[in-house]
Amino acid sequence: MSRQLKHISKLMSLVLRHQPAEIGLQLDEHGWASVQELVEKMKVKGITINIETIETIVATNDKKRFAFNADKTMIRASQGHSIEVELNLPETTPPDVLYHGTTGKFLESILANGLQKQNRRHVHLSAAIETAIAVGSRHGKPLILTIHAKVMYEAGFKFYLSENNVWLTDKVPKEYMQLE
Repeated sequence: MSRQLKHISKLMSLVLRHQPAEIGLQLDEHGWASVQELVEKMKVKGITINIETIETIVATNDKKRFAFNADKTMIRASQGHSIEVELNLPETTPPDVLYHGTTGKFLESILANGLQKQNRRHVHLSAAIETAIAVGSRHGKPLILTIHAKVMYEAGFKFYLSENNVWLTDKVPKEYMQLE
């Protein structure tokens, strides 16, 4: 992805996940925004784009952060919101284990308190250890936590799978995880 597309993608992530007011964008209760309105409102930040640019960003985003509706008139972030949205994801039975990537600066708190969603709507987990390594690497040397997801599910915790294959749950108590 070019530097310009990456810049636009980051702004889209900001406004579709956290701060739609940054450009005056309206999201519905499910996080959807009009593609046409997004194109128009990006001009507030001096960015001129078109539907083809947005389609390229959606198709080439390595984390598949964005999704279109069926006719590509609406767009939303697949997960990672800090604002109140209802993604209407069905509860899903997780695999036996999932993974979470982090770094040493967060480890003491995680081991003491478990994984908390902090300012997001959910804790993000991965079915692939490679993905967890990549996530943990963003902030330093990665540390990988194995999450006993099936045991959690059997204990009554709910899991959801986002459109871009990120596993979501409300929290992971410390007794359901181990450091790799």
